[in-house]
Order: sequence, then C-alpha cells, then structure tokens
Amino acid sequence: MGRRKVLLVVAVVVAAMGAALVYVYASGAEDRAADKFATVDVLIVTTAIERGESVNSAYETGKIDTQRVPQAQVLTGATADGEMFTDQFALTTIYPGEQLIPEKFGGAEEVEAETTLPIPEGMIAISVSLSDTARVGSFIRPGAKVGIFLTGSLPPENVATTKLLMRDVLVLATGSTTAVTPPAEGEGEGTTTEQLPNTLFTLALTQNQAEKILFAQGLGELAFALLNADSDLKPGEGAYAEDLFEE
Repeated sequence: MGRRKVLLVVAVVVAAMGAALVYVYASGAEDRAADKFATVDVLIVTTAIERGESVNSAYETGKIDTQRVPQAQVLTGATADGEMFTDQFALTTIYPGEQLIPEKFGGAEEVEAETTLPIPEGMIAISVSLSDTARVGSFIRPGAKVGIFLTGSLPPENVATTKLLMRDVLVLATGSTTAVTPPAEGEGEGTTTEQLPNTLFTLALTQNQAEKILFAQGLGELAFALLNADSDLKPGEGAYAEDLFEE
C-alpha cells in the first residue's frame, strides 16, 4: 500500500507540473501573439524628403504622416511625436515608406557638413548628363553601380559601334536638368522647340577612368546599364551594323 501511495503522489505531482507547463506555454504564446499583431503609431514618409530639407517644410507639404506599424517592425527611435524633429533637417534622402528616426536628421550645421559628396579615398567625382532613354528611367539612385556604354563612330576604324566602356562604376549623386533644343531655322531667336528631361549623374572614378569618360563624350553618346550582384558585364568587341541581323 505504501508503494502505491507513493506512485499515486508522484503521478499527481507530474500531472500538476504538466498542467503548469502547459499554462506557462499558453500564456507565453498569447504574449507572443499579442506582440506579433500589436501595432503602434509612428511617423512615416509619404513623399521623398530630399537631403537638406527641413522637417517643418516636409510637414507643411504633406510629406509626413502617422501610420500604424507592427510593433516588431518599429525601428529604434521611431515615434509618433513630431516635436522631437522640429527644426531638424534631413541628412540624406528619405524615401516613401521609411520611418522617421533621429539618426537621419540633424541641425543646419550638420547638413552643411553632410552635403559634401562621399568620394571614396583615392578617387575623384565627375558629372555626366544623360537623357531619359540612356539612364534606365528613374531607377538609378545614389549608391548604385552602373556599366557605361559608348555608341559612336569609334577609332581606329571610325565606323558606327556600340561598346562597353566601363563597368562597376559607383553613382554618388543624381540631379535633374533640362536640355533645350535650339530653335529651328526660321523660328524666332530663343524659341524653344523641345524640352527633354535630362539627369546629371555624379560618378566616383579614378583619374584614368575620368579621362576616358570625358574623352568618350566627344566621340559619341553614353548610356548607363543598372547592375545588381548577379549582373554579368564583360568587355567585348562591341556591336557593329553587320552584327545586327546575323542568323
């Protein structure tokens, strides 16, 4: 009988421990589910805020809104309190969908310091102006890597050719410009016949690369190809007219 009583007590204790563990696990599951689905209000960018733009101006133009975000996705420093960003300026371009965090804002003096181009050590920066069709639309942003193609009558044969000029070139900055076509014959002086959107790309280059690009601009038209980690871009003989319709 004594042994049976001991076994019974042990069974009761084990059952109690099991029930306690189930309760603890269930409570934790509820907490985890609550954390997963809980949302909080944070300030979100709805229209891109450019580097150097003030938060005050962004508010006035409707570029910032309050949205509910899953708690697990809230970035450190993100908040719904706009007062902490008062009189602050963007230190970098902040794109739609990004949360406002203090690290991306600073005073006017910090903006002035940050506006210097981040040119890699040992390199220089030059700018190239490209039309819409030569710049992969609006997809090339600062920090992207591009390949550069040249189309023109190229030496030594001086025949029409398209050829890879350079690959893995870092884009430091972009900016919009407008190319104005000269007036056609017979039209009044200064008449604009067409306006074409151009973009100015500032590139990080070695001296030798810069010399090649500046020289190439006088030989023909440049075009960019946007690259990613899997892009396979290799120097080659280029494409000539007789290559276009090969079987």
